[in-house]
Amino acid sequence: MDLKGAVALVTGGNGGLGQRICHALAQEGVHVAVMYARSREQAEGVAGELKSRYQINAKAFPCDIADGPAVDRLIGEVTKAFGRLDILVNDAAYNQSIPFNDLDSLTLEVWDKIMAVNLTGPMRLTKAVAPVMKAQGQGRIVNIASVAGLSPTGSSIAYAVSKAGLIHLTRCMAVALAPETLVNCVAPGLLDGTRATANLKSEQIERAASSSLLKKPADKDDCADMVVAMCRTETMTGQTVVIDAGRVFH
Repeated sequence: MDLKGAVALVTGGNGGLGQRICHALAQEGVHVAVMYARSREQAEGVAGELKSRYQINAKAFPCDIADGPAVDRLIGEVTKAFGRLDILVNDAAYNQSIPFNDLDSLTLEVWDKIMAVNLTGPMRLTKAVAPVMKAQGQGRIVNIASVAGLSPTGSSIAYAVSKAGLIHLTRCMAVALAPETLVNCVAPGLLDGTRATANLKSEQIERAASSSLLKKPADKDDCADMVVAMCRTETMTGQTVVIDAGRVFH
């Protein structure tokens, strides 16, 4: 797909990885809707920087992706503001560090929140953009999962299961939305400088980095570049690409 002049909605676009994705897309001439949950000032700052640096249109939009009507309003607002919507990047996520063997702390409230944001939220957004992209005759959806979805690792059982579900949702939606819309997934390993990483204990961060073949965290720019490649592709769909400095092979 020709990216110049396309419109992308990036959920969690004000986060550590989300900002890199917004910049990578804007550098290709993509107009960007920066979706945020709470940090309005930060998201508006990201949108302002995108506009000034790349001479594209960018705007911040609030949304709780666990709220179905709010998601529908978001898609309506973005399409009204930009006139179209070609790309959805599901980057917004929530985690809470709970050791796997501490089942007492894995309450249903924690489980439900993680699932609502990490899995049901992307499903809601995908369903909401599907008719828009079908009517346009083209669309790209990129989900941001985690290596925790491919191996029983990560900050909690709920987080790992939510990301495994997102990886399989990618496959299922690729089937459902073909041929107009291509759906792919990036599964990063440990990333420095993100809110998700900030929720982890220091020993978890060190263990994840030292256990990789390259002995370092995954690179946010590598992940953002892969998102761009998945938006540009014409013949890849239903795939998950791992970027984790060599920890998980699938």
